[in-house]
Amino acid sequence: MRAIFGRLHRWAGLLTAGFLFFSGITGAIISWDHEIDEVLNNHLFDVTSKGPAIPSIELAKMIEQRDPRARVVYLFMTPEEGHSLWFFVMPRIDPSTGKRYALDFNQVFLDPNTGAELGRRYWGAVWPVTRENFVSFLYKLHYTMHIPEFWGSDRWGMRVLGVIAIIWTIDCFVGFYLTLPSRRRAKAARAPEVTRQLARGFWARWAPAWTIKTSGSAYRINFDIHRAFGLWTWGVLFVIAFTAFSLNLYFEVFSPLMKMVSNYTPTPYEQRPYRDLDDPIEPKVSFAEIAARASADGKARGWTIPVGSINYGPAHGVYAAAFFHPGDDHGAGGVGPAQLYYDSEDGRPIGERLPWVGTAADIFVQAQFPLHSGRIVGLFGRILISIMGLVVAALSVTGIVIWWSKRRARVRVRETAAVRLSRQLTPAE
Repeated sequence: MRAIFGRLHRWAGLLTAGFLFFSGITGAIISWDHEIDEVLNNHLFDVTSKGPAIPSIELAKMIEQRDPRARVVYLFMTPEEGHSLWFFVMPRIDPSTGKRYALDFNQVFLDPNTGAELGRRYWGAVWPVTRENFVSFLYKLHYTMHIPEFWGSDRWGMRVLGVIAIIWTIDCFVGFYLTLPSRRRAKAARAPEVTRQLARGFWARWAPAWTIKTSGSAYRINFDIHRAFGLWTWGVLFVIAFTAFSLNLYFEVFSPLMKMVSNYTPTPYEQRPYRDLDDPIEPKVSFAEIAARASADGKARGWTIPVGSINYGPAHGVYAAAFFHPGDDHGAGGVGPAQLYYDSEDGRPIGERLPWVGTAADIFVQAQFPLHSGRIVGLFGRILISIMGLVVAALSVTGIVIWWSKRRARVRVRETAAVRLSRQLTPAE
């Protein structure tokens, strides 16, 4: 069994190491994506103007008037003091081709007091990597590896990394098993030292797996780092691996699975078919109408928190109105704010999402991103996830080094055996 698990661990590691190395490094950085982005691009985020802010829906109209090819799909309702308002846009359909217009931007920053455009960028652009899109480049690399859109979907990168996450999740248990000491088995001939080791208790024999012998060879130190790091951080590694699967394959696997095995309440996005990116659903209800309805519905529920943002999903024909105060869009424990969903055809309510409220399955699903990002335990969690990103990268590198060292040793043995055989077969002169 140990030999089989060893092969499984080797091949799983070889298959996932490259992906996990880059995901680990980028994950360590993007735990602080907002903070880093604002430091690098204060010219986009900070404003010095004063005065009453222009309603964000009016600002959205300005963006669309300045470039009719663009459709605003996400907007904040109220700016933070001294900060700009940013809007996400998507290209409209070009009637002459039936395809989307080619836009070189998807995010626009405006001064909320004057309406002046502070800048625009393509969030997550692959190239060129500039100061403006550096953080978003890393963020998108983290969960898509920048695998491009094709067949009308931009989720292929997430699907690939979702499969990698499944392999990683299973490999967590395989790797853990391999750290356990061998079971005692009777053998006719056994070296005295081996006999003495097996005579010790289970915990005494397992203890070396948790330590790093700095006095050993380079190979031994590398092996100990790989094994000890994996053991000490195993619980967190498993959580990160599982949540990577659930987040990346949410629509394809995780949500259908949750609906099969629990009383999970799906969102409208999960209940509607996904439309091709070149065949978006045209909304018949405006942002202004949704804002008014959401505000009224929130007050009817006794909510004192205002509508903080509105998102339109053209692939599903769904508006999502989120309730939060400016700057608090991550919500308690990183679970996100309360949301009300509306149909883009007639504006009727079609669902809700209340943070940390619902069935046990609902709360479990809501906890996936807070767990993956570490935000579920606040600042400490974000620091931990940054450290774990480096640990994941280290495990990937040390695992490859172990494989390469063993492979090189096997090659040497085969070469030596071949030379000896050749000498034996060569007739003496």
